[in-house]
Amino acid sequence: MMEAAERVLLAETVGDALSSGGPLDPVLAKLGWLEMLDAEPADAVDIVFNALGRANGTATVLDDVLASALGTQPRADLAALLPPFATWEPPGTSHGGRTAGVGLATARASTATEMLVVCHGDAGPSVVTVPTSAIDLTPVHGIDPNAGFHLVRLETDGAGAPLNAGAWDTAVAHGRIAVAQQIAGASRAMLDLARTHALERVQFNRPIARFQAIRHRLAEALVAVEALEAVLIAARDEPSAVTAALAKTVAGRTARTVGAHCQQVLAGIGFTTDHPFHRYLKRTIALEGFFGSADEIATDLGRELLATRLVPTLIEL
Repeated sequence: MMEAAERVLLAETVGDALSSGGPLDPVLAKLGWLEMLDAEPADAVDIVFNALGRANGTATVLDDVLASALGTQPRADLAALLPPFATWEPPGTSHGGRTAGVGLATARASTATEMLVVCHGDAGPSVVTVPTSAIDLTPVHGIDPNAGFHLVRLETDGAGAPLNAGAWDTAVAHGRIAVAQQIAGASRAMLDLARTHALERVQFNRPIARFQAIRHRLAEALVAVEALEAVLIAARDEPSAVTAALAKTVAGRTARTVGAHCQQVLAGIGFTTDHPFHRYLKRTIALEGFFGSADEIATDLGRELLATRLVPTLIEL
């Protein structure tokens, strides 16, 4: 674990680098992203994905997080097949020597030479590396076309290597934390945009930040953002599938709360493309469905609690 001062310095360096604009994968490579992920995975994911959220940046580092969690060496020409939107089951199937899959992928899928696919099948979970020449790739335009996501369909000969039973759950947990951090960064950026507008927008000869209704909205958004950041700290201190699921759930609900309050503070300008707010709102809506939506994860956790009749101790107080 990094020292606090070292972590702050690295966060500032990464944040400054990602705010420069342009393609961000080369920037992160120059910063030593893969080395950071190997040496300090928790800190690297927290810092880089939070900075991506704040900058509304597009990068393909989620592929590296998944590959690393699955025990595969990340590399720039290896993409990872993500589960379909709002789900978290393995995206591939393996039966009778045939591998098939449907899921999502980052922009790396369009340039990579291979794709990592986790499958479920008769022999249990497995992982297979598929050449990207064998996949059907369709860009996802949707609400956030700038995110660079793709719909992937594949069917090819070959079976994968056996995968430990808990490996996919571990990968999902790592993916959820990464996405939650990106949503946290974007939520903080939305709040900053609304606060700046409230200080600069003048009505009745005074800034609207002095109006109680505006203050209440900003305060509720701030509480939501800081609660999410606290949950993410707890998930880092006590990493598990459950704490990662809760962090992802809180992230999705935080984005909705912050987005609604900040859009109201921004008023008319917040509903236009003239202001950068819409980019963050669209990105959080897109990210909210990765590795399960907030509602789906909460429902799944509730079912598990009812089935086991046990409430786990998540963190030591």
